[in-house]
Amino acid sequence: MDITSESVERGIRERAASIVGSQGEIPLALWTPEDAAPSGLVLVGHGASGHKRQDYVVALARRLVRSRGLAVASIDGPLHGGRRASVGVDPALILLEFAQAWSLDSTLTDGMLRDWSTTLDELQALEGFGDLPVGYWGISMGTLLGLSFVADDKRVEVCVLGLAGLTGPTASRLAADAPRVTVPTLFLVQLGDELFGTDSSLALFDALGSTEKRLFAAPGRHREVPADAFQLSMDFLAAHLTSSDREGAPCR
Repeated sequence: MDITSESVERGIRERAASIVGSQGEIPLALWTPEDAAPSGLVLVGHGASGHKRQDYVVALARRLVRSRGLAVASIDGPLHGGRRASVGVDPALILLEFAQAWSLDSTLTDGMLRDWSTTLDELQALEGFGDLPVGYWGISMGTLLGLSFVADDKRVEVCVLGLAGLTGPTASRLAADAPRVTVPTLFLVQLGDELFGTDSSLALFDALGSTEKRLFAAPGRHREVPADAFQLSMDFLAAHLTSSDREGAPCR
């Protein structure tokens, strides 16, 4: 891992880094407590028109560090953020390019799965990170390209997914991998989601293999996720990553 920048603000240390992956550079952002060892690690997957430091990712990361004592890491998805040759591109164009790649490139899911596993390998090699319990938070594209990682990598002990359903070009892959997601799961649904209908979202929730899964549904369109959902996400992750009764985890 090559650390390219580091800063400290209000008790939070933020680092930018580059990791060598199987498909080239993996751009990483990492947030940790300034003076204390983190009690767990949350990996955050962003949405299809954003990047590893879009506003809600940064806000979620800082709140998890400051109020829960967790470390948080996010990487750019394919065609996003630091993986692009140009910056300042209209998010609508990035969304269009991703949608096209999602339809035409069957390697996207496996590529992101490998990138997350490589990223976790690198993070666990850092001092104080090797034994941290690991959670995953990723909605929309973060579910489309992250659910298979949660299903595959046994180091992940808890996850927050949602704003996705059993529809689109990877529906069969999601349907096949969802039953292998057996960790505690919180699933977020927007009842007015114009991209993923309620029926397809509920079908994906039903397909999840976890015996401990929770559904949080709220009115509104795809981008109108309420503050309550983020607060519930934080509570859910922290409860499972910092609980005193984690003996024997991970449980699958």
